[in-house]
Amino acid sequence: MIRTALASRPVRAGAALTAVAGIALLSGCAATASEAEEPTTPDTGSSSSTDTGSTGSDTGTGSYADGTYTADGSYATPESVETISVTVTLENDVITAVEVTGDPQKRESEQYQGQFIGGIADVVVGQDIDDIQVSRVAGSSLTSNGFNEAIETIKSEAAS
Repeated sequence: MIRTALASRPVRAGAALTAVAGIALLSGCAATASEAEEPTTPDTGSSSSTDTGSTGSDTGTGSYADGTYTADGSYATPESVETISVTVTLENDVITAVEVTGDPQKRESEQYQGQFIGGIADVVVGQDIDDIQVSRVAGSSLTSNGFNEAIETIKSEAAS
């Protein structure tokens, strides 16, 4: 019986050391994990995991000329390459209206473009154009790539 008690002590001590080492490793990874979870932000604005982010930019600076702009954006799906047309109206760098039209090549793309078109105004109207970077709108994620591409073209055209 003494032998069993003595034999279990080194195992318990080893387990305790392993646990302490594991905690030390995890605490070292915690900062890395937190940094990895922060969303990447393009130089032109901010993003969030669902729609857009607003960082409180100054909308009175007039970096872009007021007006209505249209541009096309394309994106790849597993079945095809799709194109959408994006029209936005800008006033003091703020999107006051948006219209998206699509010409889906595949039935599934028609569904997702329809969902995107139905939800995009709620996401971007009232936002500074520099803060726009959509990732998923109304369940549609790939259409966002075409939208973001079109927004970049519009920003280039509207730059004053």
